[in-house]
Amino acid sequence: MHIWVDADACPKVIRDILFRAAERTRTELTMVANHPLPLPGSTLIKQLQVPKGFDVADDEIVARLQPGDILITADIPLAAEALEKGARVLSPRGEPFDKSTIRAKLTMRDFMDTMRSSGVHTGGPPSLNQADRQAFANLLDQLLR
Repeated sequence: MHIWVDADACPKVIRDILFRAAERTRTELTMVANHPLPLPGSTLIKQLQVPKGFDVADDEIVARLQPGDILITADIPLAAEALEKGARVLSPRGEPFDKSTIRAKLTMRDFMDTMRSSGVHTGGPPSLNQADRQAFANLLDQLLR
């Protein structure tokens, strides 16, 4: 098992939870981003820096994922691809993605994208709060057991 993180938009507080969990469970973790990230000094935690560009990090993650790996991402299309490869997927808000719900999430994402491109202001997600952090940490622990 390996933890992969779509790290370009992963909140620092979530990265910190991931770093502690990787050390505690002795699980390899790779942060994939198009810019350098501060990492703790650990042989288990690495960064894969990819060139800037549309979906470059996503494509690299999908190419490296193995069945049973864990992916942390808020990117719904990436989550769908990871699920197809047999990975377990979790959003930084502690929301699990699974094969039974991913199509509905993709449909809603596409609908919201259409609304935004037609000029409707849909707003962004609310700020990450303590309940989100706790939900993430709890589900991550379950996945690592």
